[in-house]
Amino acid sequence: MEHGSSGAHTAPPTPPATRGALRERIDRLVREVVKFGAVGGAGVLVNLLAFNLIRHVTDLHVVRASILATVVAIVFNYLGFRYFTYRDRDKSRRTREMSLFLLFSAVGLVIENGVLYTATYGFGWDSPLQSNIFKFLGIGIGTLFRFWSYRSWVFRALPAREPVTRAETFLEHEQPTAVRTPDDAPATQR
Repeated sequence: MEHGSSGAHTAPPTPPATRGALRERIDRLVREVVKFGAVGGAGVLVNLLAFNLIRHVTDLHVVRASILATVVAIVFNYLGFRYFTYRDRDKSRRTREMSLFLLFSAVGLVIENGVLYTATYGFGWDSPLQSNIFKFLGIGIGTLFRFWSYRSWVFRALPAREPVTRAETFLEHEQPTAVRTPDDAPATQR
């Protein structure tokens, strides 16, 4: 038995290239989350302002007013996501993108307004403050679903160009080595 050995095995160190690639992926994800949050935060404001405006100037029931406000926010968010957050993503299939966006937005609408519906009609919490709290809570839960679905299915990433570039660079630097025969030897060696 060796002295000073704890018996624990340590993993080999991560190669620098792998750490760099991991750091780059994390940086890209952080930038995406920040952009998504900026558009989403503005969308939350649009949603809540439209909700309270509709509640103030109409006699619509709370959930119907919320659904209208959510639709306004969905339009606002699509424009923000397409032209700001995911502007570098594949734009070749807009009909598919729009269809999936509307589908996942509708699911998010049901999640968001389902929370408000449950609070209002299930528990009787219908004061303006309670409605705004549960509207906001519903938006938060719906946002988690939307972030996952939009980045996974709607605004798909273009194929990575970096591996292709690295392969092309490798091939450019790779020179075929010729096999020399005695006849190919320089004249000084004959």
